Amino acid sequence: MRIADFELERFFARWEFAVRHVLCASDVEAWPMADVLALADDETATLWRNLRLGYTESTGHPLLRREIAALYESADADDILVTAGAEEGIFALVSVLLSPGDHAIVTWPGYQSLYEVARAAGADVTLHELREADNWAIDIEALRAQVTPRTRLIVVNAPHNPTGMLPDEATFRGIVELAAEAGAILLSDEVYRYLEVDEADRLPAGVDVARHVVSLGVMSKSFAMAGLRIGWLASHDRSILDRVARLKDYTTICSSAPSEILALIGLRAREAVLAQSRSIVLDGLGVIDGLMDRWPGVLSWVRPRGGSIGFPRLRADLDADGFAAELVAAEGVLVLPGSRFGHPGTHIRIGFGRADVHDAVAGLERQLARIAG
Repeated sequence: MRIADFELERFFARWEFAVRHVLCASDVEAWPMADVLALADDETATLWRNLRLGYTESTGHPLLRREIAALYESADADDILVTAGAEEGIFALVSVLLSPGDHAIVTWPGYQSLYEVARAAGADVTLHELREADNWAIDIEALRAQVTPRTRLIVVNAPHNPTGMLPDEATFRGIVELAAEAGAILLSDEVYRYLEVDEADRLPAGVDVARHVVSLGVMSKSFAMAGLRIGWLASHDRSILDRVARLKDYTTICSSAPSEILALIGLRAREAVLAQSRSIVLDGLGVIDGLMDRWPGVLSWVRPRGGSIGFPRLRADLDADGFAAELVAAEGVLVLPGSRFGHPGTHIRIGFGRADVHDAVAGLERQLARIAG
């Protein structure tokens, strides 16, 4: 397989651990190990104490798959396949679903692997462009016009990275219906689920809506445990999960034994875990709201409706790549230029899920004062 460099990940490989403040992180402030272990119930505490560092079940620990299934209304443990983060789920699922000559439609701007893996598999990819002027909304009729007789996969990420867009339920169900009409699988990337600004706007999980929808989840975002590298696919079409599991034999084979138990602890305590994530994210969003209020004409955005990131626009004369480079040099604060999503111009991704958001924004404002008055 030949695949293009992952521009966002190359950017983070260069900068993420070399700066004082990462103001473009998409995850939420990570849980300390001791705090996670303090959440353990008697069973999971015993599992942790007695853990042996051998191979694990390739599909995931049975208790972990059962706990993941409890996140959904209609799934059971056999509808879950544990993967190495969301990334392996994307890579393996797209690889088994698409062949040369097939067609996929993917929302864009977006996480590069959602469309680049399809291209590497030999499929034709149509990007469904989200536009700021339309509040980054998915256009159902435009999406319908992009469907061809060769369309085998439609990919939607909601809440959306990098914009924070969240469609209403009618739109989401319209996409589900459109995929069914096309005879396509719908990959519903739900890694930011539970981080809706208004919980009433939360969409149903894709796996709970239809058999042809596959839900993608992970411990990295809403659950604030990215270092575990535990993700999953949820689907009622177990033949798809079987095909992915067979490809997984060539990638990770199985998950890390400690990570599985720690993920199980976190998921069993999900009310506390998610409450903390939501508190951090909503507080951080308030900080960014203040930033936007103080710099009208220099910064603007469509306020996110979900997730821990947004996609503001800089004033027209401020190139995003140049601005990001100067900000790192002057203040050690990292923002992500839209070019890393293949979206050139003046947009930058800002994250508001880290505990240092106040200090990071202060550095950003000092730089804005220097260059924009």
